[in-house]
Amino acid sequence: MLLRPDLGPKPHLGYTASRLARAAELRPDGEVIAALAADPRAGVYVMGGELIVLRKSAPFHQALFGVAEARALGPALETVFLGLVDGVARFGVGLPPQTVETLKEHDDLIVTDLRSIAVQGLTDAEHLPPIAEAKAVLGWHARHRFCPNCGAPTQVVDAGWRRDCPSCGAQHFPRTDPVVIMLAIDGDNCLLGRSPRFAPTMWSCLAGFLEPGETIEDAVHRETLEEAGIACGRVTYYASQPWPFPSSLMIGCHAEAVTRDIVVDRTELEDARWFSKDEVVAMLLRRHPDGLTTPPPVAIAHHIMRSWIEDDIRFD
Repeated sequence: MLLRPDLGPKPHLGYTASRLARAAELRPDGEVIAALAADPRAGVYVMGGELIVLRKSAPFHQALFGVAEARALGPALETVFLGLVDGVARFGVGLPPQTVETLKEHDDLIVTDLRSIAVQGLTDAEHLPPIAEAKAVLGWHARHRFCPNCGAPTQVVDAGWRRDCPSCGAQHFPRTDPVVIMLAIDGDNCLLGRSPRFAPTMWSCLAGFLEPGETIEDAVHRETLEEAGIACGRVTYYASQPWPFPSSLMIGCHAEAVTRDIVVDRTELEDARWFSKDEVVAMLLRRHPDGLTTPPPVAIAHHIMRSWIEDDIRFD
């Protein structure tokens, strides 16, 4: 179907379409990883906590540092082998958060959070997926330095993709938390909600974590009913998006609303209401008469709404 001319070209979905070949088979071989790191073409993404380090440049700031350049910025807490781009290694390095704070004083560096980098387009979009990968894995290391089985300190192995406990022998791997994010649809109207954490004008799709033993469809039904009192029927999958805040996978869906009366769970949402297609188009274009907006194109919620409008998704 042709794009709506008033919405323009479809934007890129943030943190997706990575150029990296993860080359997981190389992770256990320390000599190979060391050789890849010794290659002068190897690149490193540097971060600490929620902050990413960029080198000032134009038109985009540079996200990649050489291995020696990265080492000069400070001592690494952990290093993760991210994969290969055209046969050249990419690594993620986690510095102590206090060290990253001091880098803000360097005139040649930009130190900021990943959301700002993505939304403002501070670096080339090809760097967003590997930065997201690095941030999620390094964040996992920061939260899992002790064995949850026995409490002993754990050791990093497999080029940063596993932590082993020398005390009880347990092996621990990075985890991704699945989240459903859905647009409930009733004909030419959709259900949007407001979190207290949102910017004052923003409305978005409802979302929530999957629970153990739950299907995607069941999670969509449960979350929509819990948060807004709306029962849903059929559910269709749209797309997924890595969301490294700290380590989620957003599973985008459209859902058939079978009830209309909204009952807002005020512990989860500030408000929820139905929006017409015309209103959502105006919000996407930042032309709503009341100044209401949607999430930016870097977020999958933006794309779920556009798909409903452009692809005319219905459950008739």
